[in-house]
Amino acid sequence: MSSDGNKKQFWKRNTTKVPGSIQHVYGAQHPPFDPLLHANLMKAGNKPQTTPGKPKKATTFQEFESITSDAWDVGDDDDELLAMAAQNLNIEVVMETANKVIENHSKLQEKQQQRQRQQEEVFEPEEKEEEDAQEEKDEEPEDIEEEKEEVGETTTELSFRAETHPGSDCRLVKSQSEAPIGSPKEMPGERGSLHRQQSLPHRPVIPLVARMADQNTSGTPAMTEREASRLDKFKQVLAGPNTDLDELRKLSWSGIPRQVRPITWKLLSGYLPANAERRESTLQRKRQEYFGFIEQYYDSRNDEHHQDTYRQIHIDIPRTNPLIPLFQQASVQEVFERILFIWAIRHPASGYVQGINDLVTPFFVVYVFEYIEEEVENFDVSSLQEEVLRNIEADSFWCMSKLLDGIQDNYTFAQPGIQRKVKALEELVSRIDETVHRHMQQYEVEYLQFAFRWMNNLLMRELPLRCTIRLWDTYQAEPEGFSHFHLYVCAAFLVRWRKEILEEKDFQGLMILLQNLPTMHWGNEEVSVLLAEAYRLKFAFADAPNHYKR
Repeated sequence: MSSDGNKKQFWKRNTTKVPGSIQHVYGAQHPPFDPLLHANLMKAGNKPQTTPGKPKKATTFQEFESITSDAWDVGDDDDELLAMAAQNLNIEVVMETANKVIENHSKLQEKQQQRQRQQEEVFEPEEKEEEDAQEEKDEEPEDIEEEKEEVGETTTELSFRAETHPGSDCRLVKSQSEAPIGSPKEMPGERGSLHRQQSLPHRPVIPLVARMADQNTSGTPAMTEREASRLDKFKQVLAGPNTDLDELRKLSWSGIPRQVRPITWKLLSGYLPANAERRESTLQRKRQEYFGFIEQYYDSRNDEHHQDTYRQIHIDIPRTNPLIPLFQQASVQEVFERILFIWAIRHPASGYVQGINDLVTPFFVVYVFEYIEEEVENFDVSSLQEEVLRNIEADSFWCMSKLLDGIQDNYTFAQPGIQRKVKALEELVSRIDETVHRHMQQYEVEYLQFAFRWMNNLLMRELPLRCTIRLWDTYQAEPEGFSHFHLYVCAAFLVRWRKEILEEKDFQGLMILLQNLPTMHWGNEEVSVLLAEAYRLKFAFADAPNHYKR
């Protein structure tokens, strides 16, 4: 066996390349390595190599064994490695870097607010002198060198978004979707934290669940003439003895007023007949049929061959829209469990698949709106009469079933429907924006890695619930909206983030962006633009499938 000196000469020529040593991680978990901050830690890793040139080749197995016999020994080398790891992960250095990011982000917010005030001065010249005097009082001196560093620090915000709110501690979030949700009074800096909202500096923060502009409830604006006119048109179409479904679809494509959305969705989904006289009897029959299924099947949820299905449903329900208090109520979760279990039992070809639980929520919210006037996010459903809640449950079940009937191949074994749509999305994007397509190819981003969720959940994980409800207004009005038109919406949605995608220069950055797209501030305007672009793509490609094939 060789001496200890020979062992170290072979095994540790350069401590920075020791197998298993801690290397600096670039990404969402750790801030980037800063040579200025870590200069004192780099000294230990700059030891000169003790053995220049190539190592002597082992001539016998015994010699090779003696040279490498210390590879897994417990000794001084391991203690040194542990000390190196402790230095590299020094918590003070990590926190110093994180605080620096937060500080620079706050300064960016202040600068953006100052720019907004300067733009307002152009339109209010008579108040310019007063505002300048007030700004001079409020401004605090800033270090010139720190301003220069902001240019380098802004790239860090792609992985670290620092949100600071009065009365709360500072915390790091990956994207706006993880930021706390509250009223405008609780979040005065929210507008500054969204770079894409700079063009709309005075836009009010939209609540989490859809609040249509034509609501005339407390805290919401009164209907405009155009909105009132559209509502009258809907009422006229719905008031006839036989509803003209084609005309109803034309009106619904641009969005449905909240007051008539429940009845419109039931008609467009095929749950209710166009003949007004038959609707009440149809509702009673279908509701009785649903609760007959519950009496027949629901007690079997604990049977051996149904246990796995019910257990998965029971796990997924609390994860459904966890930020909305409505869906965390026990009575609502019980409703969802019954709906999903009965659907799974009645559709054995697919059974329950994760993601189907999300598809219940828009129907449930819309049909709750049928019986209340106030906001739904914090509404206590136990205040509803039992018969009303039973009606909401049955209506949600049947409308979700109608939706899934058109896309069931998305959820059968191996989910072939989703795989076909993701492939079609890739071909479509390669034709409409080859630069984006090649950029993702360059960094080995597969469409299935991010678009699978878009197809499986119909973009519900990418958009706020208010936007999903508006999106589904158009899906209900489009022929094969949930199956066919959704492909073009996904293509338009991807190209919508073209600038942000091309700015990312590695696989990790692209995946973080595509899985955390900043849409929490979206409302009807953004969804309408997205749908218009999707319709343009459909008009160009739907009737010419070879057009987007190479």
